[in-house]
Amino acid sequence: MTARVSPADGAAWVTGASSGIGRGVALELAKRGWRVFATARRRQELEALAREASTLSGTVEAAPGDVTDRAGLAAIVEGIEAKTPIALAFLNAGAHFRDAPGDLGGEAFAKTVALNLLGVVNAYNPAFNAMRRRRKGQIAIMASLAGYGGMPVDSAYSPSKAAAIVFAEGCRFTAARENVMVQVVNPGFIRTPLTEGNLYPMPFLMDCAEASRRIVDGFERGGFEIAFPRRLVWTMKLLRALPYSLYFAIVSRSASAARVTKT
Repeated sequence: MTARVSPADGAAWVTGASSGIGRGVALELAKRGWRVFATARRRQELEALAREASTLSGTVEAAPGDVTDRAGLAAIVEGIEAKTPIALAFLNAGAHFRDAPGDLGGEAFAKTVALNLLGVVNAYNPAFNAMRRRRKGQIAIMASLAGYGGMPVDSAYSPSKAAAIVFAEGCRFTAARENVMVQVVNPGFIRTPLTEGNLYPMPFLMDCAEASRRIVDGFERGGFEIAFPRRLVWTMKLLRALPYSLYFAIVSRSASAARVTKT
């Protein structure tokens, strides 16, 4: 069984750390004594994050970069590794872009997949290779409960998160042989810039700080999946266990009720 890591084993690397859950997790890790390297495109936001963490028991250091830049991410990992081993990687960068009505599969669809799936793969590859050489490490991949099944929306978000879940499942097998732990993070609705534009009901909406604490608790606890809130998790899992005829009927009815509620 692969071992969980601690600040004594090296640093934490967080992608998508300039806002939302990535920022919250970076701060929570620093509170718990980690040296955190924070990656995102917005250098100023990362530097502000580092200043905010300056009073905590750990530290946050800016490591700006774009997760869609495969070579650039490899260089970031190499630079961190030159200073300290990366013991924990939280591959969190992601977004939700929407195409114009009637243009499904357009530029926004491609950008969402590039961030939510290819960005994870681009970060996973150099982080895993570094950990494999030491035969120790922990990688958590950000997905979502939205990846549990198809939802009645024309967007790439749910498909990209479903792919992230399957990617994490597959990586778990190879990583375990190298004594590297792989986890998947599947939260429900979290109050972040990503959800601000949602025009539909968001049951069990959770504050970002609480979600960040639960995620880091999950890092420390181990196991494959970090999923919450439980009521929504089990509802979604039960839906996926139903025959398709029932699944489509229940989800369609729920979506219709949600539209009426918002109207």
